[in-house]
Amino acid sequence: MVHEWDAAVHVAAAEGDPAKRGFTLDELQTLLDHADEQVSRIRAAGRKGWLPAFRDATLFKVAYAYGLRRNETRMLDVADFGRNPHADEFGNYGVLYVRHGKAMKGSAPKRRSVLAVWDWVPEILVEWVDDIRPMLAIEGNPALWPSERATLVGLAQINARLSAYRDALGLDAGLDFHSLRRSYVTHLIEAGWDPLFVQQQVGHEHASTTAIYTCVSSDFRTRTLRQALDATMDAALRPARRAR
Repeated sequence: MVHEWDAAVHVAAAEGDPAKRGFTLDELQTLLDHADEQVSRIRAAGRKGWLPAFRDATLFKVAYAYGLRRNETRMLDVADFGRNPHADEFGNYGVLYVRHGKAMKGSAPKRRSVLAVWDWVPEILVEWVDDIRPMLAIEGNPALWPSERATLVGLAQINARLSAYRDALGLDAGLDFHSLRRSYVTHLIEAGWDPLFVQQQVGHEHASTTAIYTCVSSDFRTRTLRQALDATMDAALRPARRAR
């Protein structure tokens, strides 16, 4: 039995806000495609703003790809990636070492390692780190997401970009930067990944917190129900089949 004094406490109001949710796969693809299109549009117009637009488009993809919080994403350095010896296909981006994870009250930032799971991750990071980022970052700046005016991009700038894209596409106002993290959890669960693995990937101490983030689609629930019913029916009919 769980009592209120020993249950996990969720202090972030947004976790229980019914307006907040993850992106569906279609919404996420639409958002990321739109971000890429803005880079092409700005660059074709001969405007220098295409570099920050490229940075932010890649930043959104990486935040989703590793299930990161906003500040965890912002504070990344180029050196925070490494190889996963059990998954060579991800190259130098098989593991992300998060150094600025959400801290417990009164504690230092919590560190964790996150394994790459999507096969498209290395391609976008190689392009950004090797080809595009050097045109924006000053020499000696270790930040993965440098700004044209500062060492790294600001939180307000990240929020403003995502909100502008969301609104331009007419997407739900309840979708924010944290929705990328919610989507990561949901999409992994829907794809059949072990819930404990997902919990460890996103750095949740309690499984109940991960469950709050999970907003599986009606299609997933329908498939799960159908599979359970089919399995139950098959088990019920098996003795009858043997009798024949």
